[in-house]
Amino acid sequence: MAVSFDLFGTLVEADRPTDPAAAVATELRERGVRVPDDWDAAYRERHVDAPAGAEVPLPAHVSGALASRGVDAPGNAPRRAVVAAFDPDVETREGAVAAVAAASDRGPVGVLSNCAVPELARRTLIRSALDREAFDAVVTSVACGWRKPDPRAFETCADRLGVGVEALVHVGDDPRTDAGVADAGGEAVLLDDVGLTEFPAWLEGRR
Repeated sequence: MAVSFDLFGTLVEADRPTDPAAAVATELRERGVRVPDDWDAAYRERHVDAPAGAEVPLPAHVSGALASRGVDAPGNAPRRAVVAAFDPDVETREGAVAAVAAASDRGPVGVLSNCAVPELARRTLIRSALDREAFDAVVTSVACGWRKPDPRAFETCADRLGVGVEALVHVGDDPRTDAGVADAGGEAVLLDDVGLTEFPAWLEGRR
């Protein structure tokens, strides 16, 4: 058995901009990029065609939004602006450290997170009380290309952990996304049913 944990809202709480479009616009201007007058509208529009279940990296979306208004952003300014706009303060949730430790006693452990912002999951883990070395894999949708609940996200995580998806237990807070592991053949543990502080005992009951 392997265990994967959702990151945001499950293991940690991380602040995010209340107005993402405005936060990105501020960081773009800091990097000398002209922000269109109708940026809010451009940010909300779809600019990258992607198949169902696929993740669109936020820097690609921002580049598309700028291009749709005739703005050619220099170099990797959109990526740097997005990373800076979503630079988080992080709080580790109660029971998270013990839950990860209990899972590590049973087998491989990973993080599987829907996250369209490059570097965000890594920065979040570094700033948390969690031991980064406790995770055998950190899989994000921006890196693997698929968002939960798409089965390919769970299959990618299971493969990185060296097991079949049927041996994957995924712990998360959102039934709309995290429960998708069941459709892929694994098992979902939702925090509404088993809290983080209860998870070690739940695992013990599986022996």
